[in-house]
Amino acid sequence: MRFKIYLLCLFSVVISSGCAMKIEGKSGEEIKNSDNNSSDTVYVITLKDEIGPHTWREVRMGFEEAAAMNAALVVIHLNTYGGTLVDADSIRSKVLYAKMPVYAYIDNNAASAGALISVACDSIYMSPGASIGAATVVNQTSEAMPDKYQSFMRGMMRATAEANGRDPQIAEAMVDPDVYIPKVSDSGKVLTLTVSEAIKYGYCEGEVDNINEVIDKAELDNPVVIKQTLTALDKIINFFMKPFISGLLIMMIIGGIYFELQTPGVGFPLAIAILGVVLYFFPLYIGGLVEYWEIVVFAVGFILLALEIFVIPGFGVAGISGIILILTGLIFAMVPNKGFHVNSEHLYMLATAISTVISATIVAFVLSLFLAKKLLTTNNKHIKIALNDTQQSSAGFSSATSEYANMINCEGIAHSVLRPSGKVMIGGDVFDAVTEGGWIEKGEAVKVVGYLNAQLVVRANK
Repeated sequence: MRFKIYLLCLFSVVISSGCAMKIEGKSGEEIKNSDNNSSDTVYVITLKDEIGPHTWREVRMGFEEAAAMNAALVVIHLNTYGGTLVDADSIRSKVLYAKMPVYAYIDNNAASAGALISVACDSIYMSPGASIGAATVVNQTSEAMPDKYQSFMRGMMRATAEANGRDPQIAEAMVDPDVYIPKVSDSGKVLTLTVSEAIKYGYCEGEVDNINEVIDKAELDNPVVIKQTLTALDKIINFFMKPFISGLLIMMIIGGIYFELQTPGVGFPLAIAILGVVLYFFPLYIGGLVEYWEIVVFAVGFILLALEIFVIPGFGVAGISGIILILTGLIFAMVPNKGFHVNSEHLYMLATAISTVISATIVAFVLSLFLAKKLLTTNNKHIKIALNDTQQSSAGFSSATSEYANMINCEGIAHSVLRPSGKVMIGGDVFDAVTEGGWIEKGEAVKVVGYLNAQLVVRANK
């Protein structure tokens, strides 16, 4: 019991500490030669992963460092098939409003979110065989989202193209297969441009073999190239910000809570759940996606569920409210929002977050049931999380009968920990029992005060 209270206190301290500060790792190679002319500095950001919260964090940190260096040019090295629209939009805005020129170097693919980021850049250069386009908004199963989302993406692509003097209709055709442009997009398919096509239609300034040739195009005097490098802390944070990892952490949280309910007296599952909470919220909070209120909502839900488990008998309003608040905190942590308000362009993210959390919860529950069956009913004497003996009548065990009514006011001892349910021994027989509330340790004296659902209702007899 004391161990579990310690874990709950530790959880509260960790959450409070997280709300009080954000820890940012440094990104980028340090410029050791102070004689370098900062006006010739070229800062290179490499995006060769799915666009998501972690890549938006990398870009934000990169631009901040480039600005601190007074960089003359930022080059975004792209090779991506896309990612989340909201993070691509954040990167797009950062690029459009950057004070220094920003070039895109596409060495293979700039699809979907990658295309949006590329179009936002002042100049685009592509390697032989590279492509740009296919910016239709899709869900996790690669199916096109409803037209409301496509309309938002079409408008954003047009506006971005116009901002840099590119043909907005071609940008729109990368999203909408119904856009008809003679000899450009007339096949009824979403537009994707090759290098030669991109050059022809003004979506590429030239074909290059490597990033050094891109830097040469800027015609800078004695350029000093600084490549963004991530610290070990940055890499860890970015890893845990990936949507797939977030789903696994949710499974950890739900599975840990479930096993804590199933294993009286064992604090390890609770520790696993708390670890999952820390790894889930901290990277998102440090990355700027999670606000205080989402952590508070989750913490309140966690406390209500803990009270239901450890204090309140049965399972009722506190437990249900706790589960709802926990799920709410997990869901809104994945979505840009102001309170419970989510902008219309982010509704698809809300749907994705709900799907991710609910799916992870269901999978965690099913796996927990499977593992519980394997672990809690095992006869392996080395596994101590379950009672391995069968409850034979010859050993003094009995089921609930009408005699329960005659047992009220009888006294006995707790045969196992009651939290609030467990076993009691009365008159040499063992019965299922539940407490009126609170926790009764094994061996404590108990008194029967009623019966409910084939269980005796007992209280500590002090």
